[in-house]
Amino acid sequence: MSDHYVQVKEELEQKKSPGEGGEKDAVAEEETVPIPLAASVSPATASLRGRGDVAKTSVTGRQRSKSRSTQGAPDRNIGNKRDSDGGHAAEIAREKMPGTLLQVKGTGKALQGRAETNGVAAPGHQEGDRGKEDGNKVARKRRAVTVDTSKAKTSLEALKVSIRQLKWKEFPLGRRVACDIYWHGVSFHDNENIISGQVNKFPGMIEMLRKINLSRAVRTMQELFPEEYSFYPRSWILPEEFPLFTTQIRLAKDSDSALNPTFIVKPDGGSQGDGIYLIRDPRDLRITASPHGKHVIVQEYIQKPLLIDKLKFDIRLYVLLRSLEPLEIYIAKEGLSRFCTEPYQEPNQKNLNHVFMHLTNYSLNVHSGNFIHSHSNSTGSKRTFSSILYRLASKGVDIKKVWSDIISLVIKTVIALVPELKVYYQADIPPGKPGPTCFQILGFDILLMKNLKPVLLEVNANPSMRIEHEQEVSPGVFEYVPSPVDEEVKVGVIRDTLRLVDPAQKKTSHLPILVRSLLPGEGGGELQKDVPEAESPKRPGVESGLPSLCLKQVFPKYTKQFNYLRLVERMAALFVRFLGVKGTMRLGPTGFRTFIRNCKLTNSSLSMAAIDILYIDITRRWGGTVSESREAGMSLPAFAEAFFYLAQRRFKAQPLREQVQALLELCEAQLKGKTSRERRAPPYAPPPPGPPTAIHRAPDSQTTQALQPALSTTVET
Repeated sequence: MSDHYVQVKEELEQKKSPGEGGEKDAVAEEETVPIPLAASVSPATASLRGRGDVAKTSVTGRQRSKSRSTQGAPDRNIGNKRDSDGGHAAEIAREKMPGTLLQVKGTGKALQGRAETNGVAAPGHQEGDRGKEDGNKVARKRRAVTVDTSKAKTSLEALKVSIRQLKWKEFPLGRRVACDIYWHGVSFHDNENIISGQVNKFPGMIEMLRKINLSRAVRTMQELFPEEYSFYPRSWILPEEFPLFTTQIRLAKDSDSALNPTFIVKPDGGSQGDGIYLIRDPRDLRITASPHGKHVIVQEYIQKPLLIDKLKFDIRLYVLLRSLEPLEIYIAKEGLSRFCTEPYQEPNQKNLNHVFMHLTNYSLNVHSGNFIHSHSNSTGSKRTFSSILYRLASKGVDIKKVWSDIISLVIKTVIALVPELKVYYQADIPPGKPGPTCFQILGFDILLMKNLKPVLLEVNANPSMRIEHEQEVSPGVFEYVPSPVDEEVKVGVIRDTLRLVDPAQKKTSHLPILVRSLLPGEGGGELQKDVPEAESPKRPGVESGLPSLCLKQVFPKYTKQFNYLRLVERMAALFVRFLGVKGTMRLGPTGFRTFIRNCKLTNSSLSMAAIDILYIDITRRWGGTVSESREAGMSLPAFAEAFFYLAQRRFKAQPLREQVQALLELCEAQLKGKTSRERRAPPYAPPPPGPPTAIHRAPDSQTTQALQPALSTTVET
């Protein structure tokens, strides 16, 4: 045995005796603590102490580390193994590899700390940092979405339940810094000065879904596509169309003496069934007596509805409009069926005033003595829509066909609303201006006829999201009692709406759906097939355990079937282009003339003077129909009427739809060519200096006479 070996053995035994206690303490505490530098280096390098010495030898340390990585791999493996002989192999490894961290005996773990040798971080410390970085990434991914619920109003309880299920963070009193989502109770403007995040209302949605505006939007589509929009009852806007209404009814009765139709009168601004009544004679109209103003809408009453238990009912279906551009529509798989509380009879002069027989509004029937609060999905005065479908299926009804027709009705209705909604949107959030993005839950009220054809009654911008009902527990004493049916349907709709608008999923989960739906050959499935489940957001560790989405995407999934209906949307794009000033909603005479000129729509039979007269005539007529218009000029519906007129003059002997299609293509081609020419035009260069060569002449009398009518009739607004 050499002297050197004896010396090394004695040193090892001396180090081993005090080191065992430290190792036991470390194991007992189950913690990672820093190891002093002197305890982790060999005698040959023990003199390298202090920050200055370590800094000076950092380059040398990196070189040694590199040499160890190529030559000392077997020894490094030894240092990472459990040692059964009291750590002898580990001590040998430390002699050969100065600067590594001590290994806790019996644990296979290195004591972690900030110990470094020669400027090189210890392997165990690197692994710890990597683990912390991974943990920070997961933490960032799992950051709770913030929701401002201070303006939620009646939907607050269902919203709170949804936020708790999602494990998001609610701010019931608002927040000084920006939130991810703002939940408004009534309109987009409930909370001013929001410049980021998402808001659950679209600007202009309340105005668009007033009964008169909805009827006008659908009527425009009925002119272009009468068969596709036959799901909306024939309507008249009073008092403007009172002469037309009385004339059409008289002619219909003259042609069929047995005909005795019934009409339902609805105030334009009414809600919850207030102010609605039935008539059989135009002389029974009570226009001036309406508490909501003189404007009302009169519709044909559906006299043969589908009955369940001899009761009339309607369907409240919830629809999520997630985006206008691109257009995204989701339909809830579950809805509510709301029943009348008096057995139905076809209307006659004796029962016209029986609101519990003819009107399905919950707010009316809840006051009936026959109203039954539902404690299950298939009984009572309010049931789930799926229970109705199940009952119809048991009788042999093709419920896939029923569901297909309802999906078609919803998509067509939204397509009719979108053009003017885009005008409202750019007025509140012009391009380039900071502002939030928008989404909204709409309530579609649909009636099934006896032949199972769905009919659109109305669309609600603010459908009730209450999950409790008022119940009289003693005379004059009321309390709110949970409603299982409402909670099942409405909480699911709100929760899954939040999941779809989750900002963390906007670029990951949702975009591929849109891309796939717009690819050739995609989105063309039959409507009678059940709509596939929309992709569920996958926030790691946050939404685990939640049910699959109750909202089904129907657009752009079915783009192929319904894209041909979006003609008015293309008109709206032209309208917005020539508005001129950002944020306006009315087209002035100069903008209308610029549209005509740039699209080259004048000819020998249609002069610019005639265009000015057309503008004045249509604008005056439409301006008198809406008393609360915010500004003067031509609205989008008025522009659509003018566009129809121009299309009929230019392309004769064709159906209106083909005429409008042809004029749209002409305008778009002219504007595209103009834009291309402007891009190719060379920059302006001033002429070289020299004597003037232009000859200035006074306009002749013929030119003056041609310009005079246009100048006299053009008034800038």
